[in-house]
Amino acid sequence: MPDDQDRPAPPAAPPANQPRRRPQMVDIARLAGVSVATVSRALNGHPEISVATRERIAELARSLNYTVNAGAKNLRTKGNRTVAVVVPRDPAAPQPISDPFLLAMIGRLADALTSRGYDMLLSRTPADQIAALHASGTAVGIVQLGQWHDTGSLEAAARAGVPLVVWGAPLPGIGYCCVGCDNREGGRLATLHLLDQGRRHIAFIGDRSTPEPAERWQGYREAHEARGLVPAPSLHLTETTDLAHTRATVQALLDGGAPIDGIVCCSDILAIAAMSAVRAHGLRVPEDVAVTGYDDISWASHAEPPLTTVRQPIEPAADALVAALMQQAAGESTASVVLPVELVVRRSSGA
Repeated sequence: MPDDQDRPAPPAAPPANQPRRRPQMVDIARLAGVSVATVSRALNGHPEISVATRERIAELARSLNYTVNAGAKNLRTKGNRTVAVVVPRDPAAPQPISDPFLLAMIGRLADALTSRGYDMLLSRTPADQIAALHASGTAVGIVQLGQWHDTGSLEAAARAGVPLVVWGAPLPGIGYCCVGCDNREGGRLATLHLLDQGRRHIAFIGDRSTPEPAERWQGYREAHEARGLVPAPSLHLTETTDLAHTRATVQALLDGGAPIDGIVCCSDILAIAAMSAVRAHGLRVPEDVAVTGYDDISWASHAEPPLTTVRQPIEPAADALVAALMQQAAGESTASVVLPVELVVRRSSGA
């Protein structure tokens, strides 16, 4: 048994802006000076590996607190071919699976998994129970659509070694892998676009208690600052996905005499509800109130008027989510990914 001076140090901690990861076979292989295949055989007691080498590798594994990832082993040996795609149940921010953006993402994830020979299990498991999907052998890995308010459960699942990739904004210091879009830039682009059309009283509609709308809100503020403006606090409307409530909230704001000439919405369906409220008040879109959405769902181009929106690239996003999950399940580390967004200009913004 080597003394403390001879015991290998675990791999250095990742930078603060990178997700923490559990030790991998590649770490043991590097310290032992052997291949990853040799490490795998040694840990599985393969007779072709000498007793001395098996013992040395086992000691390195203990020193690194390395444990075998059962889900990864199943994936490598084709023992389990199911990936769980989770739309979490969050009472504080309910979102139906029928949301058009979610449906589009789920469909593309199904295509990406099928092309790799895997089945998809669609689940509404709460975030604090997703680790059980993996531990029970139900799924070799988890793709969760949205972080909502329970990032702590995602941290715990990642620490437990669950192959997990989350659709959403990479947050500072998180310990799990995210694939998301540049929400801050999206909010900035939409707001600058309306400011460039001469709008000066622009409302913001979105639930800023959740990570992605919070970043879009930051972009909204930065766009105003770039033009030397400060948006009025009364124009900041916190909404979830309840369209009837959104419509009523916008109508109440207009009925109260708020001088709104533009609205930046955190989703296309919120934007469609907002346009309905504007018209119900007797105003015109975009002549009186210009509106932008977010996502570029299929409905956006067929709205009346067609909706200016920030496009999130669904196909590249779904492909990146699946690719990252496959890497994790194969025992590799993964870093979070931020994809670019694009402003798609249509008639609702008055351009």
